[in-house]
Amino acid sequence: MPGTVTSLSRQLVLPVAGLVLAAVLANVGFSSWLATRRSLAAARAGEEQVAAALQASRVAVSPQVLDTLHRLTGSHFVVWNPAARTADATTLPAAAIADGRAGALAAAVGDTAVLDGRRYRIGMVRAAGVRPESVLVLTPIASLARTAFDAAWPVLAVAAATLAVLVPIGLRTTGRLARRIGAVERHVGRIAAGDFGRRLDDPGCAGDGPPRDELGRLVDGVNRMSGSLGSLRDTLVGGERQRLLGQLAAGFAHELRNAITGARLAIELHRRRCPGGGAAADDSLGVAVRQLDIVAEEVRGLLALGRPAAEADEPVPLAVDALFAEIRDLTGPRCDHAGVRLEVEPTGLTIRGRRDPLRAALVNLVLNGIDAAGSGGLVLLRAAAGAGRVDLVVEDTGPGPPESVRDSIAEPFVTGKPEGIGLGLAVAKAVAEAHGGTLAWSHIAGRTRFAISLPGPALEPAAAGTAARTSHP
Repeated sequence: MPGTVTSLSRQLVLPVAGLVLAAVLANVGFSSWLATRRSLAAARAGEEQVAAALQASRVAVSPQVLDTLHRLTGSHFVVWNPAARTADATTLPAAAIADGRAGALAAAVGDTAVLDGRRYRIGMVRAAGVRPESVLVLTPIASLARTAFDAAWPVLAVAAATLAVLVPIGLRTTGRLARRIGAVERHVGRIAAGDFGRRLDDPGCAGDGPPRDELGRLVDGVNRMSGSLGSLRDTLVGGERQRLLGQLAAGFAHELRNAITGARLAIELHRRRCPGGGAAADDSLGVAVRQLDIVAEEVRGLLALGRPAAEADEPVPLAVDALFAEIRDLTGPRCDHAGVRLEVEPTGLTIRGRRDPLRAALVNLVLNGIDAAGSGGLVLLRAAAGAGRVDLVVEDTGPGPPESVRDSIAEPFVTGKPEGIGLGLAVAKAVAEAHGGTLAWSHIAGRTRFAISLPGPALEPAAAGTAARTSHP
């Protein structure tokens, strides 16, 4: 019937048990046939031995001689008188040959007859004694049913014992296999429903070692497939989110850039129209311009986030100290306003990278550090090279991201700030990955550390000597 589901135990145990039973029946039939043939052959052999003994004997066939032969061979004897058609002597009970039964026995020579419930093979021998006589020899033959049973019961007993052991072991073994296969089936069903990344624990998988059997290898392959599908889904979802974020960021950045350009032009026009406004006024306008520069830098980061990799600028040699100096100048007014001390460690390093995206990413990290450190806090900007990598590091004395967002802090629109929109770290992560690196963070000994880690080929010989340590109060 289409669609009928049968268990694995039935599919495995029943055929095996059926094969064993068929083999037993075939063995029983053959054994019964062979035992019957042997029984008939033994009857003929006994008859021939008795006939040979009577023919070779020169003693008269008397009742005493017949009785002795009966006890020795188990056969019965009838001295047959063909002329009178009577029995002169016999080892059979008188009732067995009464009423002409002796004649019926004589007529059945070469065949079989039943007397008192037992079957005998009938033969005739001419005794070469003092007086030659005809002797009917009745050789007993065991019944076919008895012969078949005697031959079959040992085989049946062994088969019954075999099935009694085989069936429980088979059920237990196939039950265990069925449970494992059922677990794999349910796991594959979850994967088909989109539940990727989960692992299936199987007894056939020896911990971290290789699988012990074929089913264990299947489970291991399904687990690896689940992990790969989960990673692929995350990659596809992340790529789609990144694409949408890039489109959103690009549109938002273009609008902001137009507003910033208009504000900067207004300030420059005011400077030209009012050249004698005083030092205080000039300084205020300078602070306003630098604040616009910070916004412009963030806009550049958003534009870099929305620009395809194929359209990005080619990497060029960058002096890390000069890059840090630009970041210090851009973020200095924010530090003054927040009461945060910004320290920049000299590095003497030169890297290959894209200047605007890297500067925008580091500006975002420094601004986050200023917000996190708070009044009286410290933000440290430094770089370190080693183990085939270059780390551009921003440290602050703040408490670090909230526990609820630590696992997804660099994802778009994830933020721990009440007023934040969650794009700063997403920009920094995108810039790091565009350079073949990573963005990582940690909170150790009261300091939060964000690092853009670039691969070793980004490092170039230093373009300038190491400068003195600088700080912005």
